[in-house]
Amino acid sequence: MEIAKPDLKFNINEELFRKYLRILKLARTPTSEEFRKIALVAAAGVLLVGLIGFLIYVGMIPLP
Repeated sequence: MEIAKPDLKFNINEELFRKYLRILKLARTPTSEEFRKIALVAAAGVLLVGLIGFLIYVGMIPLP
């Protein structure tokens, strides 16, 4: 008895591929200033979430 292998053919829609290619052509690397701003906002978000978690942890300590 032989087990049938599934048919794993990927049909790439050519129009969708062209749309993705168009977006990749428009994309560019950020300037140094843009990167710093994005990194600052991301770091502030991480610190804010961490602070909220810490405050919840400290608030839960006195509870049984």
